[in-house]
Amino acid sequence: MNFTKKEINLLVSLNTPVKVQDFLNSIPFNFERDDVDTLKSPLRTLRENNAHCFEGALLGAYILSFYGHKPRVMYLKSTKHDFDHVVALFKINGYWGALSKTNHNVLRYREPIYKNVRELAMTYFHEYFLDNGLKTLRAYSDILDLSIYKKGQNKDWAISEKDLWFVDAKLDKLKHHNILLPSMLKKLRKADGVEIQAGKLLEYKK
Repeated sequence: MNFTKKEINLLVSLNTPVKVQDFLNSIPFNFERDDVDTLKSPLRTLRENNAHCFEGALLGAYILSFYGHKPRVMYLKSTKHDFDHVVALFKINGYWGALSKTNHNVLRYREPIYKNVRELAMTYFHEYFLDNGLKTLRAYSDILDLSIYKKGQNKDWAISEKDLWFVDAKLDKLKHHNILLPSMLKKLRKADGVEIQAGKLLEYKK
């Protein structure tokens, strides 16, 4: 199982982070029907033409690696009442940006204007809330460079036929950095009603 020439030509044509993000947006969202969890490789995502946030981050990171960017992802950890999120990171002229696959109108692309990944991660905080307005983002992980996974030993993450649970496990084991001090938790203000309504806007219907 490998990329065809046509598939390679498509990916090569996506030669800027903006083009990669636009392509990720065009892929329908993976709602994981029948309660079957997936973590597809970039090749499977491309061929099955759907992706959730983690799968989109993996595909985005892989495409960026065609142009000298390291294939890097970062984990955004929420409370147990919300969903975690994964983004692909890239760096231009010393500044960090992020690709993001999401079905919501927030938690999206970040321009490469941030001095470090903490600055970037913090930009997601105020957009990360439940329908009742409670803000739920709590931590961000160290960066995972996917180039550590070499071919062989079932670790060719870009073209694997199997779900990439080993990547998920690795991300989970990385050091996570808390965004809030315990004293801050009780003082958080809920999102405004207009923000909550705007947050319900979806790109793809389930």
